[in-house]
Amino acid sequence: MNTYLIWLEWPERCFRADDGDLKLFRSLVSKGSRVVRVKSERAFLKSLPSATHAVVWHFKKEWFARATKLKVLATPAAGRELVAWRDAPKDVKVHFGSFHGPIISETVLGFLLAWTRGFFWKGPMWPRKMLSEHCGDLEGTTAVIAGFGRIGRAIAARLEPFGVECFGITRHGPTLKDVRPILRRADWFILALPSDTGTDDFLDARLIRRLPKKCVVINVGRGNAVDEDALLAAIKEGRLAGAYLDVFKHEPTALNPRIGPHGKGLAAAKYVPWNLVRMPHACAFSSRYMKECFRELAREGVLK
Repeated sequence: MNTYLIWLEWPERCFRADDGDLKLFRSLVSKGSRVVRVKSERAFLKSLPSATHAVVWHFKKEWFARATKLKVLATPAAGRELVAWRDAPKDVKVHFGSFHGPIISETVLGFLLAWTRGFFWKGPMWPRKMLSEHCGDLEGTTAVIAGFGRIGRAIAARLEPFGVECFGITRHGPTLKDVRPILRRADWFILALPSDTGTDDFLDARLIRRLPKKCVVINVGRGNAVDEDALLAAIKEGRLAGAYLDVFKHEPTALNPRIGPHGKGLAAAKYVPWNLVRMPHACAFSSRYMKECFRELAREGVLK
């Protein structure tokens, strides 16, 4: 009999497993299985020795010594930062969430529609001529998506029905070099890159110079991929049309909730240009988040 230990507490409600989510989870595992939900680290560690499956947001290296029966360690997160997966015993399967693409793609589409229709305009409300010159069409634009994994492909699938021509790039090809001619006409440069594959400052001053002035940068991957100083300078100097940043190099987390007024980088900056839109790592907020996570665990065979 499997024992499923669920510890999914997080400040944002959509990232916590509620009673409805747990009801779905129980329906996805075999009858007779034991499902244990805990709400604290202390309770988690107390129950860990009996767990065959653990579904958590974070897991420390030293906890594996307690997990003598553990077969599966699963997390909803796509990023690898909070789970000591490299230290997992060979007989423990570690699963990271890969269901986020459809949710994040809605965020990207929402921003693109709002941008092209002038919803972020901060200039005078009248005369209308100024706003009319800022507005445009989404159909017929071109997007280059850096990081064409599941999330990148989901973004393309969401945008293409709206008439956006999408080009994806990866480490293995097509690469940035392969799409260099397309960069010169890109309306959108979308980053959906992970943080653990050598992506630091992927979007730097050199790459920004290859993008046209009309281009808008969107980052829904990880904050390490953007040289924030170079991006801010390009926007202030009119070398880019704008940016939407959902992630930053320095941002608060549930484990480190305070960056304070003296924090670093764009996440803590008090004033930024109107055309640099910031969101607090919110692109995956969704009322269906946990249910999609649990359905994926069942679909991928992780709950066996």
